[in-house]
Amino acid sequence: MSGIHNLKPARVVKAFERAGWTNEGQRGSHVKLTKEGNPVILSIPVHKGKPVKKGLIIDQIKKAGLTVEEFLGYYR
Repeated sequence: MSGIHNLKPARVVKAFERAGWTNEGQRGSHVKLTKEGNPVILSIPVHKGKPVKKGLIIDQIKKAGLTVEEFLGYYR
């Protein structure tokens, strides 16, 4: 699972959008993403200057029904 550390929050959000998720806006420091037909709501922390933590991003990738490799393809 290399490549899943120090990911930039804005790029993580864009990667999920490329995977078909819709940005429903930001409340506080978290961006909420939804996908039609999927009851899951992804929540990505967007803290200025801080990367998304590895454990959290892996959890969100699983909730989105993606593999790490698929996600990294959208991230790049």
